[in-house]
Amino acid sequence: MSIRRLPSHLVDRIAAGEVVERPASALKELIENSLDAGATRVDVRLAAGGLDLVEVSDDGTGMAPDELRLAIERHATSKLPNEAIEEVASFGFRGEALPSIASVARFTLESRVRGADGWRLEIDHGVPVGEGPAALPPGTRVRVEDLFGKVPARRKFLRSPRAEYAACLDAVRRLAMARADVAFTLDHDGRRILSLAPAALPARVAALLDSGLSEHGLPIDLDRNGIRLGGVVSLPTFTRGAADQQFLFVNARPVKDRLLVGALRAAYQDLIARERSPIVALFLELPGDQVDINVHPAKTEVRFADPQGVRGLIVGGLRSALDQAGHRSAARTQAAAPVNWTSELDHHSSVVGEGPPGASFAYEHSRPAPSFERPGSSALHEDRHLFTAAPAARAEPAHAPVPDHPLGVARGQVANTYIVAEAADGLVLVDQHAAHERLVLERLKRGAGNGGVPSQALLLPQVVELDEPEADRIEDAAGELAAFGLEVERFGPSAILVRATPAPLGKFDVERLVRDLAAEIAELGGPQALKARLDLLAATFACHHSVRAGRVLSVAEMNALLREMEITPHSGHCNHGRPTWVKLAHGDIERLFGRR
Repeated sequence: MSIRRLPSHLVDRIAAGEVVERPASALKELIENSLDAGATRVDVRLAAGGLDLVEVSDDGTGMAPDELRLAIERHATSKLPNEAIEEVASFGFRGEALPSIASVARFTLESRVRGADGWRLEIDHGVPVGEGPAALPPGTRVRVEDLFGKVPARRKFLRSPRAEYAACLDAVRRLAMARADVAFTLDHDGRRILSLAPAALPARVAALLDSGLSEHGLPIDLDRNGIRLGGVVSLPTFTRGAADQQFLFVNARPVKDRLLVGALRAAYQDLIARERSPIVALFLELPGDQVDINVHPAKTEVRFADPQGVRGLIVGGLRSALDQAGHRSAARTQAAAPVNWTSELDHHSSVVGEGPPGASFAYEHSRPAPSFERPGSSALHEDRHLFTAAPAARAEPAHAPVPDHPLGVARGQVANTYIVAEAADGLVLVDQHAAHERLVLERLKRGAGNGGVPSQALLLPQVVELDEPEADRIEDAAGELAAFGLEVERFGPSAILVRATPAPLGKFDVERLVRDLAAEIAELGGPQALKARLDLLAATFACHHSVRAGRVLSVAEMNALLREMEITPHSGHCNHGRPTWVKLAHGDIERLFGRR
């Protein structure tokens, strides 16, 4: 077959396949054009997730009628004033977006320059159908209707309106973060979803990702060798169950780059659990000759001239901010007992304090503790202030017999985190959270396999506010959640109503659990085997309810935990692969003290 030049309409269709993959792709291109036109306000309207309508209006510079006609021709652009492609500072410059979109949809382009009349162009899947005057304020308005309506081969591969809407929402969020100085609104099927006024970068990021970032976020501001890194990262204790809120911007351009994933893993190493992911929005600014933005037609990928230097800057900047955070934590603090060294068997000593409220599932709030002074001892009475800083541990008298149990009998608790037990053949240390997490998981799995976990109805149903795509995911998984005793139903466009919780779990943070479930279901993605989904849900329930590190336990509770571990499968490790207990044999202890 001889070489021939392709007709223009086929060239446009090919370009559309590269640039316009779905409604979100078209929406991204249109918003970027608005921002490049100097808009201070961008208004977006969607119908059916963008399948029926994508409309973007702005108050930018606008275009004259002759510029409108030129704008829908391929490779016509105002963003490339000379041939120095590497110096382009705009979002795009190829001039392919508008003609590509117009070739696969009903396309209406309206624009008005300040001090002149507005003009309108209409194109139906690449065929001009009319033009004429238009009434609109200064700026530009673009309507894209019935995307791929005459290209059934492409239309059938688009996803549901819900999924397409989620992708559009993500595109708007990324660009709104990139330009915090611009006001944005987003309407979907007649409902206002976003309304963002111009704001400082940290406030804009918190408004778009998680309001908790305003309190639990760390600002990043670093300049090294002409490269500047700014943004916001979350505390190690303020994380999510999926890496769906991690964003990288290069010269204000939202990009997807694997370099960020590796840098985050290195920066948060040893600070967060492997299954948790931080919330991050990083903004990298560097000279144009240090980055290639023309790697991908949609400009979503970049190539750095010095990728290791950029990675080192990100890792160093994040690690420095995390180190400076010191003891800051987003976790709810646990009140300490007034006297931390108490005897669980001495019921005749004077009571000097009581344990923290709600500290355990069978905790006696006024547990007696030994007095530090003998009756009539004035010297000790005068120096009692020396004993106000009690040791951070609690113990049981060591003369109690050691029963014949593999994990021994509890002797106390160190740092309110580790159970110390004495076994016949050595000393056992148990991580109370890791151990209880495994026990709860096995209970839930047994319950789900035996007709379902019993539920406890809430006196007042709890409303959990989510993003609309997150609420969709929870609604779709309602049947599977009910198997674990969590009864939910949709409560408006972006909220979930929780009516009942799993009875074996007792009291826990319902809102946090629902949010993490939504994130983890999204990470699992697509139709999966029922067993995989059930295992995921059970593990999430278990992790949220387990006895937390820092929680005070009575000796009776510690022993109950040890006994259940001995009869529970897989209790030697938690849901995340960490060991739940370690043992020091008598010989090991003797070697530590030089007796062997």
